[in-house]
Amino acid sequence: MRLTNTLVGSLPKKDKPYDARDEDLTGFLVRVHPTGKKVYYLEYRNKEDGRKQRYKLGNHGAITTPQARETASIEAGKVAQGENIQQVKKQNKKQDAAKKSRTLQLFIETRYEKWTLTNLKSGKTTINRIKTQFADMMEKPLEDIDLYTVGEWQSERLEEETSHATINRDLTCLKALLSKAVEWEIIKEHPLAKLKPLKVDAHTKVRFLDEDEEAALRTALDKREERIRTARESHNAWSKERGYPLKPDIPKDAFADHLKPMVLLSLNTGMRRGELFGLKWEDVNLTQNILTVIGDNAKSGKTRHIHLNSVAISALKQWKKYRDKSPLVFPAKDGERLNNVKKSWGKLLNDAGITNFRWHDMRHDFASKLVMAGVDLNTVRELLGHATIQMTLRYAHLAPKHKADAVERLVK
Repeated sequence: MRLTNTLVGSLPKKDKPYDARDEDLTGFLVRVHPTGKKVYYLEYRNKEDGRKQRYKLGNHGAITTPQARETASIEAGKVAQGENIQQVKKQNKKQDAAKKSRTLQLFIETRYEKWTLTNLKSGKTTINRIKTQFADMMEKPLEDIDLYTVGEWQSERLEEETSHATINRDLTCLKALLSKAVEWEIIKEHPLAKLKPLKVDAHTKVRFLDEDEEAALRTALDKREERIRTARESHNAWSKERGYPLKPDIPKDAFADHLKPMVLLSLNTGMRRGELFGLKWEDVNLTQNILTVIGDNAKSGKTRHIHLNSVAISALKQWKKYRDKSPLVFPAKDGERLNNVKKSWGKLLNDAGITNFRWHDMRHDFASKLVMAGVDLNTVRELLGHATIQMTLRYAHLAPKHKADAVERLVK
């Protein structure tokens, strides 16, 4: 009979398995099992030894009869050409199994996460970024994360109005992961080797505080200090009346907490937030007025030295007078390393009426005002710890009169 989808669907189950063969395509058949399960096969003779063999095409329901017939015809053609289709099928299964063991998720869990957390300062952030931004690719084999897949991902992010810079940072993390997979011989070639970053404006506007904003920020800091002192005095007075334990008084010449000295140090050294969090007293020399950012605590991985101005020196001395118990300059309440100041920083900006100004922008403020004061770009580069002058050039337009003087030379 000629096998059709309707005919195969109507074949009854029996006590023993039986075959229904197609009259048009030699060797194409469906086996009906006592359970009612129906499986398509191609039956053929092996050219090497003449023995009959069956090649499974798939289960009825999972594929249709026309689909099974088409596959049977293709495989029959391969047999006629002398190909051992069973051996090829086994090799393909083996390769598929190997691919499944090379998924992005498994590679992260078994190899990459441990290496990253051990070798990169930003290891935890990197792993979280990959897991979050490429969640839909976790089950994909590494070699299948190709240009087309990433192109689709880029399009979705762009539709969400994600900035080019953010997309590029995410892809840098993913490309670094795939580079390690090649290095460790998990995959043969880097599937994103030809991927180019999205174009980013290299001369984006640098955010720094104008005179009014800086004055407002300092006023807000002073008012915050006073509020904390007043609240402490009020609390202790209330506790004293009731015989409750008192909190330590805040001396008049002491900072109320860590925020003001951290802000003053940031504005006057250009240190990154993470560098402040990891700063230790052993790296602060108040005799020679030099602060050292240790390579292990720096984004670039390189140690640099920052000469402290009078504001930074005064802030550190005032803070050190009452806060010298921890090896960290700015420890958390439990004595461990701080991990964020978002809440207090956000409220401070709100009190000062300052918008669109991140903590990191204090680093831009430091650099911008140095350049505007006539400090050469290479010195600014060294103070900021930039590996190349390219990063520092974003502040070049702030140099006083440098472009005006240049074009004025054309005037005779």
